[in-house]
Amino acid sequence: MARYLVEFSYTKEAAGALVKKPEDRSVAVGELISKLGGRLLDFYFTFGDFDGILIAELPDNVAALAVDMASVTPGHVSKLKTTVLLTPQEAMEAMKRAGDVALRPPGA
Repeated sequence: MARYLVEFSYTKEAAGALVKKPEDRSVAVGELISKLGGRLLDFYFTFGDFDGILIAELPDNVAALAVDMASVTPGHVSKLKTTVLLTPQEAMEAMKRAGDVALRPPGA
């Protein structure tokens, strides 16, 4: 299964609802990911550009996009960014493949 880093931010209304009634959102997120055949590995709240991050294993990019779409549709997530994570072994395979090909420079 592929791994994904998802960075997210809540709307101010959603943040206000969490302050009024604290909730472990990793439970709801984990259930969503599980329904799409994946597994939530980590979930953290953060400072900075995003309110939190999560790392999930999902079967494929289609499932990852489904997580994103299902997360933003209700309207409580204001910002979302998903990054595919590659293992060192996958990166090494890409390096080997890249060594066998080259992009022709412009004008050559």
